[in-house]
Amino acid sequence: MSETRPDPGIIFSLSTAYWASACLLGANELGLFGALAAGPATSGEAAQRVGADARACEMLLDALAGHGLLAKSDGRYALTPASRAYLAPGSPAYLGSALKWSQDQYGAFGRLAETVRTGRPAVAPELHLGADEEQTRAFVLGMHERALGVARGVVPFIHLGGATELLDVGGGPGTYSALLAQADPALRSTVLDLPAVVAIAAEVIAAVGLHDRVGVRGGDATSGEYGEAAYDAVLFSGVLHQMAPATIARMFAGAFRALRPGGRVIVSDMMLGDDKTEPAFSTLFSVLMLLTSAEGAVFAEGECAAWLAEAGLTDVAVRRLPPPLPYSVVSARKPG
Repeated sequence: MSETRPDPGIIFSLSTAYWASACLLGANELGLFGALAAGPATSGEAAQRVGADARACEMLLDALAGHGLLAKSDGRYALTPASRAYLAPGSPAYLGSALKWSQDQYGAFGRLAETVRTGRPAVAPELHLGADEEQTRAFVLGMHERALGVARGVVPFIHLGGATELLDVGGGPGTYSALLAQADPALRSTVLDLPAVVAIAAEVIAAVGLHDRVGVRGGDATSGEYGEAAYDAVLFSGVLHQMAPATIARMFAGAFRALRPGGRVIVSDMMLGDDKTEPAFSTLFSVLMLLTSAEGAVFAEGECAAWLAEAGLTDVAVRRLPPPLPYSVVSARKPG
């Protein structure tokens, strides 16, 4: 009788997946995509443009072409439409700073076993939250670029119910507040985050000409001290996955107090199904939180709904956004 052997393909694929990641991140660090934005080049020409070794550069360029990030024809390399849109500096959709942030986390994943043994993050979370100026700037600008890519797809699913005063809790670079304000000229928003973070957010907001309607407020978003009956809506976008359940409960209680009667809470974030094994990307992002935050984890949609209800909010609704968006949006209302 023949025996069917299990397919080890997934094991081999995952064990070397970081090879391709390293090629992308290394090319971004070298400035290869920016160099090729000036026009197609041979490997020697590209190496000269970025100050690299010609032979080594050719091997990297071939790997990038093999993964669809470059096109190669007659010995010359050129950007693909996706690379030109997202990897060439100066493009409105440029993700280079976001890739720099990903590169900063690269070493942390190599210490995963140590973190699982000890339960302690592999990197100090405070470094990118104000303690290290360079890391903080890279983190905030990286989050802005990543958010721009996702937020344009998420914002149409964020329904503020005619709100004119929004509090964006842990709003980071202010990307969501800016996009929501652009979509609704009557909306005013306040981005609440750590002082070192909102200092950079103010630059981002000013650069898009919205400083008159999107303000910033330095403070500890985890405190839950947001004011009393001051806002029509409170947004938590991409921030709660850094928090423990008890902290999230305190933040939701603060949002309840800060809302006027009938106001809404909207949570936009990566979330998991109730068994916490899907979507696959969210499971990996939860591991990233383990490595880079003191208490963070990606939570389940059902958990989020339960925490909102416990805070006294009603009409809780959950919507998982269509692929490829890795987000869910949960909304709730303050009675009255």
